[in-house]
Amino acid sequence: MVDGGGSQRCAIMGDMLATFALDNGWSGVVVNGYIRDSKLINEMNVGVKALGTHPLKSLKDYKGEKNVRVNFGGVEFVPGHYLYSDEDGILISEEELLMPP
Repeated sequence: MVDGGGSQRCAIMGDMLATFALDNGWSGVVVNGYIRDSKLINEMNVGVKALGTHPLKSLKDYKGEKNVRVNFGGVEFVPGHYLYSDEDGILISEEELLMPP
């Protein structure tokens, strides 16, 4: 979960952060903002949901915060909750959901 405040000024994630996600065993990333390097990211085995794409890199001045509640799109994302996503959308659950066989 990356909350970029929905900013349209630049991309806040690119192929290097997607590679970081892969290297750390993440299934995916949800970005409240824009990404770049979408062609490369789409070829990676990591899911990425974002508002769109933007060619401009972000400045790396702000490192962000970890394990904090994030609110956007009318949803509160809480550390420790489960996020499920597919091509059609995102579902949040306080408990792990059983997947059908």
